Amino acid sequence: MHDSTLPATEPTPGILQRPYLWVTVGTCALVFLAAFESLAVTTIMPLVSRELDGASLYALAFAGPLAAGVIGNVAAGNWSDRRGPTVPLYASVALFVVGLLIAGTAVSMPMLVVGRLVQGLGGGALTVALYVLVARIFPGALHPKIFAAFSAAWVIPSLVGPFAAGIVAQVFSWHWVFLGVVGLVIPALLMIAPVLKGMDRPGAAAPATPWAIGRLGWAALAAVAVLGLNLSAEVRIQGFPAATAVLAVAAVALALAAVRPLVPRGTLLAKRGLPSVILARGLASASFFGAEVYLPYLLIEQYGFSPTFAGLTLTGGALAWAAAAAVQGRLGDRLSHPGAVRTGAFMVLGAVILALATTALHWPAAVAIVGWIFAGGGMGLLYPRLSVMTLALSTKDNEGFNSSAMSISDSLGGALALATTGIVFTAFTTTAASFAGVFTFAALVGVAAAVVAPRVTSRAG
Repeated sequence: MHDSTLPATEPTPGILQRPYLWVTVGTCALVFLAAFESLAVTTIMPLVSRELDGASLYALAFAGPLAAGVIGNVAAGNWSDRRGPTVPLYASVALFVVGLLIAGTAVSMPMLVVGRLVQGLGGGALTVALYVLVARIFPGALHPKIFAAFSAAWVIPSLVGPFAAGIVAQVFSWHWVFLGVVGLVIPALLMIAPVLKGMDRPGAAAPATPWAIGRLGWAALAAVAVLGLNLSAEVRIQGFPAATAVLAVAAVALALAAVRPLVPRGTLLAKRGLPSVILARGLASASFFGAEVYLPYLLIEQYGFSPTFAGLTLTGGALAWAAAAAVQGRLGDRLSHPGAVRTGAFMVLGAVILALATTALHWPAAVAIVGWIFAGGGMGLLYPRLSVMTLALSTKDNEGFNSSAMSISDSLGGALALATTGIVFTAFTTTAASFAGVFTFAALVGVAAAVVAPRVTSRAG
């Protein structure tokens, strides 16, 4: 039995003390694996794209997993609300491993994309299952610290992930960047297994929440729309230059229509409170990741960096993310939730603008690299606080739905941004203009995030 409540006369133990030690270690280990894979794949993808002749599917290799993750988000959220997070957690890890195996043995870009889709399905489900696990295990007072620990789990992979991925790809093969992670999954799962025993509702008990088949259908439709947006960039119809634009607009409209039943009412209209919390998460994700995946590409193509050293850009941002998350966790109530979200949104926006200026004005690469440290710091401030606010505004019956909505906003925001940047990147005739277009789009989304950030509370001011 897992009880997050403690007697009022006893001080609340820390996240690294009993009874929370193993669940902290286990969940952070799983976050660690996802972080390592994310950073490593971003570093090696230019090489993968070149070897497999897959430049046209470059953006899809990133957006595809995020789109598939939307389905995983909904399935795991619904499943967790019905029975608890245990079985969804095991299933998500299994899918994640299968995706790694497919990608790691890929001999063509389409096969690699398929592996990434399966990996994204498992990763999306894993995120929601972990958030529900946190809600069930940890008292509210520890939520800022455990979410700070999740961000801190990016420290080690940010230090060694991009650099190690570049070395492995250059000395051995990029295939091992995927396959090597598989061997780390089982130990991570074993660490978390003891705390999962007895957590789910007994099978004989009536489920608190019915299966939401309709929501799964909407999630699948949203994923298809995102994939369609990516594929629209590949449409080449002689004499019909507007075809790609028409298909892209239709795909975006379909994705937004499909996501409405998957998030709290008023999310797309930035209604104050939980809806804006969810929307801010998606916009920040879109701006940050829409720019981040093109930074190593920029450094390799325009500045002659090796893949190994281009990956160090991501290291700086990830370290700043973890450090800022740790700071906000220690500050607790001394830093208000809205204040952290506003500050973080403006830091991300400023960093994207610096990347744009570096590209457009041919500034030294160091400007964009240093700027990305501020982007990581901004995400480290706002991400944990948006997670805390989501759980604080949830009940046990809708923890899965709200955690799913937050993850969907995260994934869909990033996926739509990456799909759009893929279209923008291929729309220009010169590489320099392509990069400038990508960062311009990311900056516009960053402006939207900064506008929504003050609305995360129910009252103005």
